[in-house]
Amino acid sequence: MARGPLFEDDYKHQFSGHETFPLRYGWLKKAFDAVAETEGGEENKSVFLGDDAIARFGVGKNMVASMRHWATATGIIEEPQGSQVIHTAGLGRKLFGPDGLDPYMEHPATLWLCHWQLAALPAKTTWFWAFNHFPAITFDRDGLAKGLERLAKDRAWMRVAGATIKNDVACFVRTYVAQRPTGRSGNDDALESPLTELGLIKAVGKRDNFRFVRGPKSTLGNGVFVYALLDFWSRHSSAATLSFDAIAHEPGGPGRVFLLDENDVADRLAELDDATRGALRWSEATGLRQVVRDARRTVADPISYIDMDYAASARQEAA
Repeated sequence: MARGPLFEDDYKHQFSGHETFPLRYGWLKKAFDAVAETEGGEENKSVFLGDDAIARFGVGKNMVASMRHWATATGIIEEPQGSQVIHTAGLGRKLFGPDGLDPYMEHPATLWLCHWQLAALPAKTTWFWAFNHFPAITFDRDGLAKGLERLAKDRAWMRVAGATIKNDVACFVRTYVAQRPTGRSGNDDALESPLTELGLIKAVGKRDNFRFVRGPKSTLGNGVFVYALLDFWSRHSSAATLSFDAIAHEPGGPGRVFLLDENDVADRLAELDDATRGALRWSEATGLRQVVRDARRTVADPISYIDMDYAASARQEAA
């Protein structure tokens, strides 16, 4: 039986919002700054609306809407349901605030965090389903779209048009795969999305064939992995232990979202004790493979663990 949030009765699907534009370089910082500058003021409600927004961001109306969508989807800004007020979010302040860790999105940890927000949370249906449920390693756009159409039909989701799903799949692919330059598009268009740098999906063979790249992720730091593990744990279970199978195989878990093999996950978990200063430890006692919270130690705020990845890079550059 299929499991996970997509199969819950109250799940609300989403196949739009990006206006067919994938996330682009600089968009998250621009959106964060605009919200931060207007936070607490009357103009905050219209920061992404009207002619003022077009002038503020220097792009067309549809691109402004797309910028807003990606900033919300990646957890950089927050729009509480039922409220017109827009806030900067904790992750946004951590990355892009006055003392932000990576205001220009130059560090791979920032890209991994954005990917986690998009693919580990079920809000973006195509992203969550592709990384957590799609059964094959290789795919083409049409096959991915047909799989989502079957899912929508099986779940009896209302108001889901095939064209909308196809546009969402096209945007999904462009988010992770750089377009091949053609006579009509320059190199800027080919490198439009920063998440292409993660190498999670590669074009193979024919023009419309792609492959999910499973295996070790050398640019994924232990700090982001711990953050992701704790974020997943908070949604999956309130127990003091979390099984290896859940971490490696459950929808929305680090193994699925980061496309890690079991050995890759095991290697990461073996380093938890050092990464969390003993707050989390890997255990294989009595034949049970699991992560255990140490009751004698306090687990820090999950977002605080990402600091170690940026600090490690700074040490390497100084050496």
